[in-house]
Amino acid sequence: MTVSLPDAARRLLNPPVFVLLCTVNADGSPQSSVVWLRTDGDELVFSTIRGRLKCRNMERDPRVSVCAYDPDDPYHYLEVRGTVSLTEEGGDELIDEMSRAYDGKPWTPRPGEIRVVVRVTPAKVVEHR
Repeated sequence: MTVSLPDAARRLLNPPVFVLLCTVNADGSPQSSVVWLRTDGDELVFSTIRGRLKCRNMERDPRVSVCAYDPDDPYHYLEVRGTVSLTEEGGDELIDEMSRAYDGKPWTPRPGEIRVVVRVTPAKVVEHR
């Protein structure tokens, strides 16, 4: 079941906030990565590279958790639990957009990297204060 993102979540989840992405390893243990992220409607969108551990984990098990906190009040944070879909379409454009939002400059492509667009469809949003 998909849930809508509350306004407070939208404020916390737009660039340039860094978020913690948690995926599930093949042995069931958690794996965490810091990623750049933005919202698109009620979905969360970020980029990764085909072949990275987080990408392999999401290909095998689409369940993820994303945690973001308010930089002005780190005791105010939120967790979004959901499932992902992955596509290579638009991967280069998304990482360039994110690089401009986070670093203020265009992305420099690296040979051999295949960018993947990851969309998280929220199933549960938990806000903590």
